[in-house]
Formats: sequence, structure tokens, C-alpha cells
Amino acid sequence: MKTLSISMLMMYVSFVGMFLLILAMGLIVWSRAKLRGLFGGIITFLAYFCLVAGALIILYVTFSGPTR
Repeated sequence: MKTLSISMLMMYVSFVGMFLLILAMGLIVWSRAKLRGLFGGIITFLAYFCLVAGALIILYVTFSGPTR
């Protein structure tokens, strides 16, 4: 079984961050356009959680510097 290099692992982590940002964008648009009430509030909270988590992941990957 092959192990991942640090560079490949950071690439996959950045993909997760980008996915979370895209998911947050879609959830925010959906909750603002279609949802109301408690369910809309829950989806909005989830969307902003994804936004913050994705941003922190991207910042970590960006500022961790190059890998060997």
C-alpha cells in the first residue's frame, strides 16, 4: 500500500476546503431564496459554518508554505 506524500495530502485537503466553500455558497443561496422559518435558519447556520471551515482550511493550506 502506497502512502501519500505531504504535497498530495495538502492538495486533497485544499479540495475539501474548496468543496466546503462551494457548498456554503449553494446553501446560502438556497436558504435565502426558498426556505423560511426554523429550517431556513438551520440551513443558514450550516452554510456559514461550512464557509468558515472552508476558509480556515484554505488559509492553512495557503500559509503553510511549499512542501517538498
